[in-house]
Amino acid sequence: MKNLLILAFLALPLMAKELPIEAASASAANAFLASLTADQKSIAALTFADDERENFRYTPRKRAGLPLKEMTEIQRSAAMALLDTTLSEKGKLKTTQIISLEGILAEIEQDPERRDVGKYYVSIFGTPGDAKGWGWRFEGHHLSLNITFSKGEVISVTPSFMGTNPAEVREGAQKGLRILADEEDLARTLINTLLAAGKSAAVFSKKPLNEILTGESRRVTALKPVGISTTEMSPAQREALLTIIAQYTGRYRAEIAAADMAKIEKAGIDQIRFGWAGGTQPGEAYYYRIQGPTFLMESCNVQNQANHIHAIWRDFTGDFGRDVLKEHLTHDH
Repeated sequence: MKNLLILAFLALPLMAKELPIEAASASAANAFLASLTADQKSIAALTFADDERENFRYTPRKRAGLPLKEMTEIQRSAAMALLDTTLSEKGKLKTTQIISLEGILAEIEQDPERRDVGKYYVSIFGTPGDAKGWGWRFEGHHLSLNITFSKGEVISVTPSFMGTNPAEVREGAQKGLRILADEEDLARTLINTLLAAGKSAAVFSKKPLNEILTGESRRVTALKPVGISTTEMSPAQREALLTIIAQYTGRYRAEIAAADMAKIEKAGIDQIRFGWAGGTQPGEAYYYRIQGPTFLMESCNVQNQANHIHAIWRDFTGDFGRDVLKEHLTHDH
């Protein structure tokens, strides 16, 4: 039986690319659940209506779900296979690298209990494949992936949080590693391009904000408009902004990213604003915000002498699939 499970789990990454995303994810979720003991399953499997489904967190803490450290090697492989069904290769790499940073922090802070690479938790909400709705969450320090499905489709991948501490590893075997380099460098290049073109309004504060404003809020609404809109940018600058947005949507498989970019564009590219606060040179603390009619992306690098990044993507009505689920329920009723 064990050998059959091993063969099945080895086939999951290939299956993730061959099947439609929801079907692949449901198969991976069912395989993961099937690998668990009854006690483990009672921890990992929650109802779709459970309040915990929207308890989004990225700070160090005990969480609902089954942690990697309490899984066997086979179970961990099954858990990680969930990521292959929804994340892009780049998104999966960032996820595994963020987890590895906990080991680096454990050495820096001499606190292996608090900084533990095994403290990433997997939760399955509802019955995988249920057309009425189901989902899964993979979450731990500096990482929160929330995936929601309904009627055989991916309806939400937000809130989507990734963070890095250190933002740049400055010593040891991984020296030079910058997991969120693109999210940082592309935005810094854009703000300096705007300033060179005389568009100083793009900087709304010389002092950076200390943290992303939306934090761990379950629901978010549009923040105060800051910076400049795309209507004030040149075509090249607008394209540069869309490239930054694509770093966030591109955490997920191409089909998901394309659908989310289409939603953003449909809501109005001309209504997207980009605002910056803080220094504009490498090593200087900063905060930036990209906001459109339907979405918000925030990033800051202030803590630990500007070597600690938080980068989040939220959807004003679509987080946790709220808007689509509400529409489905209304229509079905």
